[in-house]
Amino acid sequence: MRDLPLPTTRDPEEQRRQEFDDLVANAIAGVPSPFAERLDSVAFVVEDEPLPGQQPPGQLLFGLYEGVPRTAWGADGAPLSNRITIFRRTHELAFPNPERRARALRATVFHEVAHHFGIDDARLTELEAQRRRR
Repeated sequence: MRDLPLPTTRDPEEQRRQEFDDLVANAIAGVPSPFAERLDSVAFVVEDEPLPGQQPPGQLLFGLYEGVPRTAWGADGAPLSNRITIFRRTHELAFPNPERRARALRATVFHEVAHHFGIDDARLTELEAQRRRR
């Protein structure tokens, strides 16, 4: 008779991280195809929280785009290294409800992808205001 492996229990923190990663993957998968097809030069990363100096004082940072927007690429269109970081703890603290957190993650991914396409915060605010008026 051989020994059967004992069922493993996942660490609750590891399980929370995996669930969060799954929500982020779903949000990325929800990016419309005309934009998703142009994200091949973007690395999506999940970090627990912003590094010192990344988060503006008095504000919560949900995501961060680092790189050169597509609108600023050189004439040859050579892709440059770009990175979108999603911050787990900020989302968990601000959105304890899983459904609201999933919606917030979709909004964060959309926001940071928009930066990759050269849309700044002021224009994103205008677009959101227009959307809400409809």
